[in-house]
Amino acid sequence: MDKAIIVDHLVKNFEVNVKEPGLTGAIRSLIKPLKKAVHALRGVSFSIQTGELVGFIGPNGAGKTTTLKTLSGLLFPTSGFVEVLEHDPWERKPEFLKQISLVMGQKNQLWWDLPAIETFELNKAIYEIPTREYEENLNELTTLLEIKKHVNTPVRKLSLGQRMRMELIASLLHKPKVLFLDEPTIGLDVVAQQKVRDFIYEYNKKYQATIILTSHNMDDLINLARRVIVIDEGKILFDGALEELVSRYAKEKIIKATLSSEDNIKDLDKIGKIKKLAFPEVVISVPRSATAVAAAELLQNFAVDDLTIEEVPIEDVIRKVFRGELRK
Repeated sequence: MDKAIIVDHLVKNFEVNVKEPGLTGAIRSLIKPLKKAVHALRGVSFSIQTGELVGFIGPNGAGKTTTLKTLSGLLFPTSGFVEVLEHDPWERKPEFLKQISLVMGQKNQLWWDLPAIETFELNKAIYEIPTREYEENLNELTTLLEIKKHVNTPVRKLSLGQRMRMELIASLLHKPKVLFLDEPTIGLDVVAQQKVRDFIYEYNKKYQATIILTSHNMDDLINLARRVIVIDEGKILFDGALEELVSRYAKEKIIKATLSSEDNIKDLDKIGKIKKLAFPEVVISVPRSATAVAAAELLQNFAVDDLTIEEVPIEDVIRKVFRGELRK
């Protein structure tokens, strides 16, 4: 099986009630509510190979979570074709559910007043994991995530980072072949974020698990995803390598120069947009097509000791994605 996930012209519409303002509007909404159609997904198509780790990114409300919920069988599509591990997700057959897992950073399955081990034991029964396999999996996961000594601590006494790692363990005890991760590092401190990232990388590498990762954390995408899918307003805007995303949507290049003199320094804005000016260092953004001309003018008209031309940082392009600027 080459393709673990196939999505073709996926459409998902919701009908929501529109509440009018004021007391009169509230009464009218109860008696005769106004309906509004929300087009969450508008013909989404993509496929993912077995073992791929793909970043699924876009601004808030773009359709990311709706897509993951549809792929995991939580939502029924309005139209379109979806196949995950050769199954129709919304049929929710046990043999399908035992091969996937959906981890949502803002949702939890752990029992608040009980130790996480109680949830693990419950999942062992739900997924019918043999005792020996369960013990091996639990030992491996708790060791990798450095959380073994806390499995018997009530969940309410764990830090956010510790709870998130316990959530991952609960979702991975049955060794799913497909993993949907929706903001897995949200709210975590820098150290906890890196532990989760390292774990996701090792899990993907060791088990050839197919992973779709949504995140607003740029480090998640830069460190984990080689391929990214950009979605906005329910439509796919880009699907390809992260480096290609930068080259396609970064319309500028960055010129960094070290000056030996402050002569004519006020004229630097004629070269391009000044991003930083702290003599002797200067950073200028220029259109890609004008890079050679701008560099030549800089060398001819200013006392330049050193000059480099660089691509716009990946982080800047991803920020534009999160702000919805690619569509603009």
